[in-house]
Amino acid sequence: MAQKPSVPRGTRDFSPAEMLRRNYIFDIIRRTFSIYGYLPLETPAMENLSTLLGKYGEEGDRLIFRILNSGDFLSGLEPSALAGADSASLASRFSEKGLRYDLTVPFARYVVQHRDEISFPFRRYQIQPVWRADKPQKGRYREFFQCDADVIGSDSLLNEFELIRIIDRVFSELKINVLINVNNRKILAGIAATAGAGDRITDITVAIDKLEKLGSEGVRQELLQRGITPDVIRRLDPFLSLRGSAEEKMTGLKREIAASQEGLKGISEMEELFSYLGMEPSQARVELDLSLARGLNYYTGTIIEVKAADMAIGSICGGGRYDDLTGIFGLPGVSGVGVSFGADRIYDVMLHLGLFPEQTGASTEALVINFGRDELPEQIKITAALREAGIATELFPDAVRLKKQFSYADAQHIPLVIIAGSEEIKASQATVRNMKTGKQTTVSLSALPEFISEAKNR
Repeated sequence: MAQKPSVPRGTRDFSPAEMLRRNYIFDIIRRTFSIYGYLPLETPAMENLSTLLGKYGEEGDRLIFRILNSGDFLSGLEPSALAGADSASLASRFSEKGLRYDLTVPFARYVVQHRDEISFPFRRYQIQPVWRADKPQKGRYREFFQCDADVIGSDSLLNEFELIRIIDRVFSELKINVLINVNNRKILAGIAATAGAGDRITDITVAIDKLEKLGSEGVRQELLQRGITPDVIRRLDPFLSLRGSAEEKMTGLKREIAASQEGLKGISEMEELFSYLGMEPSQARVELDLSLARGLNYYTGTIIEVKAADMAIGSICGGGRYDDLTGIFGLPGVSGVGVSFGADRIYDVMLHLGLFPEQTGASTEALVINFGRDELPEQIKITAALREAGIATELFPDAVRLKKQFSYADAQHIPLVIIAGSEEIKASQATVRNMKTGKQTTVSLSALPEFISEAKNR
């Protein structure tokens, strides 16, 4: 017996019912982005490795899927080179491209490449898949969709404020209760400097970003493994355990990191952001979380992370301010900020909590029963009239038993069935059956499109 085919670990097929639910999420996110003035953009699935490497930190670089050069990728390599080289150096010889790890770095590359065609500030949104060579587990996939919104070419913290409003609006429409955590990398830099390890900010942020997953002791062990001294770790503890409101935390921070100009600048930025949030409060709770670091090295200011309040699954949205990303590609001094919605985790949360509207399980709104050759011309007319009225309609292709056609409507979650046999056609009528309630209504053929339109909106 032939082996049953499968997909690679960490990837998934999506059935029509699943795609309808996923599109429900995408449509809400896309509509919200558009309301706030963001424009659509797409970039290739693959990028040159020179574009990707060095932008995500050491851990991120290891998770990039590399693509073998076309043809005989080993040509030109001496047998001695193959025998003596390590895997990393070999990979650089026969792999020049990789699948994109996120949408932000390709966006920065796009901005630099097309700088003469862009008016700044430039707002764009992008909804595309990304790939990471991570260990698959619940809520973590090797191929997944990101829904990004970024604005580049503006330093204003109004951009961060509006992105938080976008986050709040999207999750309010999706009916997901969330907690929005914010922090500032400048504050983290000030904390590291005050603790006596200003030159180890990357190691410190990568470690404390795992606080929720590893716990306090796990983070301490990771810091030790990264060469951070016990004395520095002891000095970091009070900062990570600060409690109270955002205002109370910032008041305490001002005293503790008064000697760090960068840290005080970060506090000032957070004070401004929270002042904007006070002018238009969000439905979701927004908290200043000093343990929030987000491991991506390119963040330089505000950082944002969103968690579902009713399900433990990790971050379902995140982002932040990056001042230096375009400079890596030759366009310095252009600041940007953005957020990314994790569509796959959002889907899992909504499915687990039963948040999808019932109608997202079907795209067809009405099924016209097929009675056979004699009635078919009129049934084709009925189908055409309903479609012309904007009603998603199917005509069952085979004149089989009614029971089988009704079973099909049930299986496809089609809410309304149109019955127009010879007697109905003679009377210029059709019977509309509500598949959920079983109620049947006789309607004139001329009034049928209007009746169906009203019925589907009830």
